[in-house]
Amino acid sequence: MEQQANITRLLLHHVHAPVTGTHFIRGILPASAPSAVTRVVVGEASAYTPDELIAYEIPLQWGNEPATVQDITALLRTLVTGTHIYSSDHITQVMGMVLVRVDPSALDTPVSTTDDRALKILRCFTQPSTEERPSPLLRGFCFLDENRLRLYFHAAELPEAVAVDVRPSNATTALLASLPSLLDEEQYWTDDDSDPHCTHVVDLTDW
Repeated sequence: MEQQANITRLLLHHVHAPVTGTHFIRGILPASAPSAVTRVVVGEASAYTPDELIAYEIPLQWGNEPATVQDITALLRTLVTGTHIYSSDHITQVMGMVLVRVDPSALDTPVSTTDDRALKILRCFTQPSTEERPSPLLRGFCFLDENRLRLYFHAAELPEAVAVDVRPSNATTALLASLPSLLDEEQYWTDDDSDPHCTHVVDLTDW
C-alpha cells in the first residue's frame, strides 16, 4: 500500500511530462492485496477513453529488491518504444482497457537516464520523506474522461481502495479540504462493477 502510494506521488509529473516521446501517464491503478503489483496506464496527452489507453501491470518486487520509481519509469520507456510481442497469457482487459502483465526479467534491463538521476537528487531536497503519512493516502488515479478524474484512496482495514470521482474543472480548494470527511458519506457512494480496484466509488463530480 505504502509503496503504491509512494510510486503514485513520484510519477504524477508524467501527467504533463512525457515518459518518452508522446507517451504520458494517464492513470495509476492500485492492486489489491496480496498482489504485489501496480498498474500504470499510458496513452497520448489527449487520450481519455479506454480504447486509446493501455495498462501495464508491473511487479513491485524485482528479485529480492522492491522496484523503485526510477526502475518503473525506465521499464515504461522500454515497453512503449519498439515492438513487443506478448503471449495471450499476458494480455487481458480491465475497465475497457488492454492490460499487459509485464515480466521485467524478460525485457532488456532498463537504464535510468541522467535526468532521472538528477530528478532523484532534486527530490531529496524538495520532497523529503517524513514519518507522518499524508491522510488520506492516495494509492492511484485514472482519467475516465477529459473532465472526470478517479482518485484511489487507502480504505482503513480493507485491502481494496476507495475510489473518489471529481471533475478537475470543479475541484476547488474547499472540496479537497473536505474530501477526507466526505469519504464516509454514504449518500455519495455508488458502485462501478467495471472497476476491480476499489470497494465502491464516492461520486463528488457535482459537489
